[in-house]
Amino acid sequence: QVQLVESGGGLVQPGGSLRLSCAASRSIFSVNVMGWYRQAPGKQRELVGTITSGGRTVYADSVKGRFTISRDNAKNTVYLQMSSLKPEDTAVYYCNVWPVYGPRNNYWGQGTQVTVSA
Repeated sequence: QVQLVESGGGLVQPGGSLRLSCAASRSIFSVNVMGWYRQAPGKQRELVGTITSGGRTVYADSVKGRFTISRDNAKNTVYLQMSSLKPEDTAVYYCNVWPVYGPRNNYWGQGTQVTVSA
């Protein structure tokens, strides 16, 4: 059974930092590119960035230079370090394999809420 469990969200002031974690089932983590996604109220879910099993990362322009994705292959965990947070970063953050299609749409976890507000 595939499981993705996100954690680490919360309320943070603009300019602050947070680190999110995502614990994944070994069955999908070890062989896949992992991605962080987010969905703001009233908007479609969007890709924040991805990381290969070898650690290569790609980021959306909106977070480039502020967010860093890393992974611990021994722990089947992927991280999202967020800094210089802005109110527009407010969203529910999810991890999943990348790309998401077909049965992979069933992998989504509950996400973790990040709220950036003064």
